[in-house]
Amino acid sequence: MLVTASMVKELRERTGSGMMECKKALTETNGDMESAIEHMRKSGQAKADKKAGRIAAEGLIESIVSDEGKVAVILEVNCETDFVAKDASFQSFVHKVAECILSQRPEDVHALSGLTLSGDRNQEVEAARQALVTKIGENIQIRRFEIMHSKTGSIASYQHGSRIGVLVDIDKADQKFLGKDVAMHIAASRPVCVSEAEVPGELIEKEREIFKAQAQQSGKPADIVEKMVQGRMKKYLAEVTLTGQPFVKDPDKTVGKLLNENGANVISFCRFEVGEGIEKRSENFADEVMAQVKGV
Repeated sequence: MLVTASMVKELRERTGSGMMECKKALTETNGDMESAIEHMRKSGQAKADKKAGRIAAEGLIESIVSDEGKVAVILEVNCETDFVAKDASFQSFVHKVAECILSQRPEDVHALSGLTLSGDRNQEVEAARQALVTKIGENIQIRRFEIMHSKTGSIASYQHGSRIGVLVDIDKADQKFLGKDVAMHIAASRPVCVSEAEVPGELIEKEREIFKAQAQQSGKPADIVEKMVQGRMKKYLAEVTLTGQPFVKDPDKTVGKLLNENGANVISFCRFEVGEGIEKRSENFADEVMAQVKGV
């Protein structure tokens, strides 16, 4: 069957793939549109599987808060290069996935993969991801997401560019601007938890042992060593807790004091940064070029 330009155009619109790839798929399936789509999906799966082992440590953070401010989503989707992170197709995919999570609220990434994205093609999330891998040519992975629910207040969000996102649940619904300021502070200062009561016991003991070993090297009496440890622990807890940190917009007061002045409390927060915890592979330029030439 003759493959016409209008058939190629229709297949491109339905799959988002390149013109030559669409023409090839139609030729191999004798012009059968549905068979061509199935063929391209299978091809996309093979390409996605081949690229899945490549390190994806770039990408985007996306956060969405519901209209009433009671439910919010923060999401990280990774790719291999910053160039792709700026691609309109990649950004659109990330946004649609975030909207899907907010509306359908899956339990985890595995459950998310089988949900349907709203849009012209109504694809499942995993099928859309594979199609994007085929189109862009990089490993793309939905790494993680969190859904935050507020029972007594409202959720504020802050995006520092596209690489850092924060959600904050504040117990007063009328504290929108305060919530954004606190979220901005969390983005900049990276607290571990809200207050001292929430610092994990094992983390406290680990730091205490380190400070004790350091203080003992001074050769001072045991009681003085203990006071030194207590002083360092107090400073450490202030540094890692949100309420103990100096507020970035007014370092003369702590975030705890800022909240008290406004009669508010932070119930919880979530901070995502692109690629945190992912070990990036170091390659020189020549090796990278050869890898591309070989199609690795």
